[in-house]
Amino acid sequence: MDDLKKDEQMTSLFSNALAKPLSRKDFLKWTGVSAAVMGFGISLNGCKSDTVVNPVGGINLTADDFGVLNYAYALEQLEAAFYAKVISSFYSGASDYEKSVLNDIAVHEAIHRDFFKTAIPAANRITDGMAFNLSSIDFTSRASVLGAAKAFEDTGVMAYNGAGYYITNADYLTVAGKIVSVEARHSAAIRDLLNPKSADFAGDDVITSSNGLEKSAKPSVVIPIVAPYFTVAVTSSLP
Repeated sequence: MDDLKKDEQMTSLFSNALAKPLSRKDFLKWTGVSAAVMGFGISLNGCKSDTVVNPVGGINLTADDFGVLNYAYALEQLEAAFYAKVISSFYSGASDYEKSVLNDIAVHEAIHRDFFKTAIPAANRITDGMAFNLSSIDFTSRASVLGAAKAFEDTGVMAYNGAGYYITNADYLTVAGKIVSVEARHSAAIRDLLNPKSADFAGDDVITSSNGLEKSAKPSVVIPIVAPYFTVAVTSSLP
């Protein structure tokens, strides 16, 4: 399949997804149907992860739309792997409410991961099948788990905001906007778990007080932050 055909295929997939607002149930159904049509076997179960074959050598994200999408795909795989481990065995003392919030986030991240796996043509999925090192996180500790969740969600929002500038396809940009809005909700929810009924859900450390806008970070800033969790070197031609 030539590059033009692959680009048209991807644009069509995104456009179909954006044709009407999707409920969580419909999004799950849509993603499953899309996977079948595209011929990819994917899992929407937040408790399970795909068998991974870590890419050999390093990964360089190209300075184009596919580079940005692979960048987002890598981050979503990291978050999905983290939350899958969290909900597989909750930390001691986790309340039913906390379990409900974390379960919902785990499902969202699995959907995001599988969405990118379905939407990016196989030949262009250079971050496919990544494995991660989460050994620095104590999954038996509430403080460690929620602290890591906060860091992942805050970083994810800044990453999407920073990478959006480099997306040239309007359909891709629209989808990125839809996903980053969900990631921002995750960030607020985790922050509220850590410091209930406070202003931390929209803290000055993530929102610039002078203009009320969420902060952003370029790939060159984000990649070193998440690099300790990657088991393969990831570089980027993106600024």
